[in-house]
Amino acid sequence: MPSFSSGAPQHNARRKQLIRQQRKSLPIASVEKKLVEEVRKNDTLIIVGETGSGKTTRGKSHWHHSASKRVAEECNDQLGKKVGYSIRFDDSTSNATRIKYMTDGLLLREALLDPLLSKYSVIVVDEAHERTVHTDVLLGLLKKVQHSRSIYADKDGKNLSNKQDLSQSLTLKTCQATKFAPLKLIIMSASLDAKCFSDYFGGAKAVHIQGRQYPVDTLYTYQPESDYLDATLVTIFQIHLEEGPGDILAFLTGQEEIESLERLIQERVRQLPPDSSKIWTTPIYSSLPSEQQMNAFKPAPAGTRKIVLATNIAETSVTIPGIKYVIDPGMVKARAYNPVTGMESLIIIPVSKAQALQRRGRAGREGPGKCFRLFQECEFDKLAESTVPEIKRCNLSNVVLQLKALGIDDIIGFDFIEKPPRTSILKSLEQLILLGALTDDYKLSDPVGKQMSRLPLDPMYSKALIVSSEFKCLEEMLIVVSMLSVESIFFTPREKLEEARAARKSFESTEGDHITLVNVYRAASECLEKSKNASAKEKTMEKALNRWCWENFINYRSLRHARDVHSQIQGHVQQMGLNLSSCGDDMVQFRRCLTAAFFLNAAIRQPDGSFRALGTGQSVQMHPSSVLFRTKPDCVIFNELVRTTQNYIKNITRIDPLWLAELAPQYYATED
Repeated sequence: MPSFSSGAPQHNARRKQLIRQQRKSLPIASVEKKLVEEVRKNDTLIIVGETGSGKTTRGKSHWHHSASKRVAEECNDQLGKKVGYSIRFDDSTSNATRIKYMTDGLLLREALLDPLLSKYSVIVVDEAHERTVHTDVLLGLLKKVQHSRSIYADKDGKNLSNKQDLSQSLTLKTCQATKFAPLKLIIMSASLDAKCFSDYFGGAKAVHIQGRQYPVDTLYTYQPESDYLDATLVTIFQIHLEEGPGDILAFLTGQEEIESLERLIQERVRQLPPDSSKIWTTPIYSSLPSEQQMNAFKPAPAGTRKIVLATNIAETSVTIPGIKYVIDPGMVKARAYNPVTGMESLIIIPVSKAQALQRRGRAGREGPGKCFRLFQECEFDKLAESTVPEIKRCNLSNVVLQLKALGIDDIIGFDFIEKPPRTSILKSLEQLILLGALTDDYKLSDPVGKQMSRLPLDPMYSKALIVSSEFKCLEEMLIVVSMLSVESIFFTPREKLEEARAARKSFESTEGDHITLVNVYRAASECLEKSKNASAKEKTMEKALNRWCWENFINYRSLRHARDVHSQIQGHVQQMGLNLSSCGDDMVQFRRCLTAAFFLNAAIRQPDGSFRALGTGQSVQMHPSSVLFRTKPDCVIFNELVRTTQNYIKNITRIDPLWLAELAPQYYATED
């Protein structure tokens, strides 16, 4: 009788062979030995690798799970053993882990417990060109750690003459006589301008790796375009009707523009002859459910041109196969924080040259391509060289709190790669004092400040959890903080607007958005409980939850993330000894707690129907997405103040204005 094989060993062998071939084909493969040698010779090395060079899978990645999984495969090992990852609310590591992928924010938190980062011998900072606030702070910290560990690292491990210097540089509480090897630091950037990193680390050596980049023709408009959305639509059909095969990637500034353009494309396609109408549009933006995001990576059916409509999520972090044509209107939506008003603006601004070059590079990954820039060539020369670092345009309260917890008291004097505005630092110090995290002399308070610094959350959310323990509604606040820590929970497709609104009404609370979020979370938990039985597997339960989300227009990925956040934060608060209790149906108690926690974000309704933010005196409007939009209560607290077309407050709950002076006398005692 013939014997049969499942084919699994052969499949695994083919998979390994494919990985080996792909690894050899990467541009980085030709300089791998040289890089290893440079790392041996230099404590700090900057690797400038163009898109497609292979630096991420051969080093570190922003997409921690997928990259670590791939590297684990290359090491012929199971994810979580030799190779693992750790992000804010998900840890897949073990005692056997030797290569650990993690977020920059999480490494900062590790430094709270281990200021010398003694577990690590080599740290790789990837995507450094993106200049997130955590990356900038981390680079400043790593520079200190390198200096401090070099003091310890003599051949016998006994040279502790500079122990006092080390204590002063990191203000360590205890300094153990431990032998440390120098910390190797590798900074990886896709930007060709690495001079700022080199200068910051005292002239550190930079190595350039050529990317797998085919030639890309760049075309500009002859005249300025007054409507870049219309110009994008025209260019899409110009390419479709006049250019050869290949998919199109068009960059837009946000979800609304993407949905609007997708609708216009579909209308225009219906006017084309049948042999020219084979177009498939697919969007990709951060709040889109993950299963729909994945459509952008699927190949189009034979004879059909795929058109990907994307935000700047597709600039560097992901590579979409099949792209030959890029349309770049030269605009991006960016956040900017004004410390004087406390206002975070979401505005559309021109891209930087670095961003424009990254976008252009998307067209040359698999073969020669074309980039259609919807602005004149002379305008390109006027663009800023690089994007303004996030640390110069964000609320610094969390950064300041973390640095204080690390024992760094002189925040203004901290060695940032680029110093943030002094006003932003002072405003953050003021806010942290009002929240009780700092004493009047700017020291970390005990126990509130220390407790807040242990939670991986915005300081206001951390304070909310601590306060809720006193109000005996920690269970409800834990849900709210978890739901507010993720992308938008509600998903409202334009083509099913009325159905989505009807589904949302079943969760809405007349008291506001926070209790509405509690209702959504609890309804999802009930769904999971109903699908749970003795024989039910976890996958079956998750399928049930996914189906429930789809039926109720809830973003499944965001809800899953919120549940993960809830689980992790619950572990933190229990370790801190906070009382995990519920206020039951007493939502007045919960709203009082919200007032005590978010008192800095209160607003009073004005005679004309607008609101005045009490903290800044600014006139603001209730965002249309709020369940309270049509009711206009007298007084509210909110979680987000943002400017788009107007000054909007979001995530709102009605409160009694008398509660403010009662529950936050340190701020409202002098109010009339």
